[in-house]
Amino acid sequence: MSDRQPLADSDAHPVLSDVDSDGPQEQAPRRRRGRRIALVVLLVVVLLAGGGAVAGGLYYRSVDKSIDRVDAFTGVPEASRPPVAAKGAMNIMILGSDSRDPENTGGSRSDTIILAHLPKDRSSAQLISIPRDTWTAVPKSKEGRGGRDAKINAAYAWGGVPLMVQTVEKFSGVRVDNVAMVDFAGFKDIIDALGGVEIDVEKGFTTKYSLIGTRTFKPGRQTMDGGAALDYARERHAFPDGDFARIRHQQQVIKAILDKAASGGVLANPAKLNSFVRAMSSSVAVDKSLSLVDLAMEMRGLRSGNLTFFTCPVKGTGRVGSESVVFPDPARSKTLFEAVRRDSVPDILAVSGK
Repeated sequence: MSDRQPLADSDAHPVLSDVDSDGPQEQAPRRRRGRRIALVVLLVVVLLAGGGAVAGGLYYRSVDKSIDRVDAFTGVPEASRPPVAAKGAMNIMILGSDSRDPENTGGSRSDTIILAHLPKDRSSAQLISIPRDTWTAVPKSKEGRGGRDAKINAAYAWGGVPLMVQTVEKFSGVRVDNVAMVDFAGFKDIIDALGGVEIDVEKGFTTKYSLIGTRTFKPGRQTMDGGAALDYARERHAFPDGDFARIRHQQQVIKAILDKAASGGVLANPAKLNSFVRAMSSSVAVDKSLSLVDLAMEMRGLRSGNLTFFTCPVKGTGRVGSESVVFPDPARSKTLFEAVRRDSVPDILAVSGK
């Protein structure tokens, strides 16, 4: 199933209603300064550093050293991890939340899960969104939590980033090489710094969950400021396919940010580039081994047109007990992730229908 096929709304119940009530193992993303917009920074710094002068190398390395780091792999049993199948390829797990979402009244949660595949030749990138309510096996954390089937993002509440690594690896069969954190609320400030972004609204709607009360979107291409783009990216109730629509809109906004950030207006203005990169880097957290500068140098030819966004194949939605969940499509998912493991971009795109 492509990310454009309508499905029932899978958000009728709290996303972590299946999580034990004794609280999360790790603080919510909003309590860590460095968890905003990591995906945007990861990709935008790649674009900007790749397009900048060689003399900027020392500058970017100083920025890289200032980025917050998360302990992503401590406690992840090596024996249970998938082996490296394609040397030189890289798979980055992106975990996202929306700390300013008016509906987000719960504790630790990961609203967005993306597996970003960077081929060995670094000529493109494929970003696979895994719906947060995907029903799957969650391994047991070192504290003894989990060890049963649940929504995939329950792993974050039960065991933080390391258990999310284990769960995504078990679900996909793909080895996670690096981890980045993102808070979609941070998009507002970034988009405003860019002077707005161009978004093609697929269907007119009114959201009741805006920071300004309500906001109406008309169909068609339009320029959005940060507040409007954030409201657009977080809405799900106005669409029959619920969280799948939100995934599509998040992908639209990410691509729009990259398009605008890579434009000559940013690249050609040293002062604007400096403030933009430093503002983002102060809000980033990645795992301890990831160097954004080294990655940027490897991917200096990448542009947003080489990025492909899609959603993990699913059979549809349903219920398990009192919970509304998303059921993955085992056959198509296996084919997709096997292509990722083999670093076969044509096969990845074939499965996704791109």
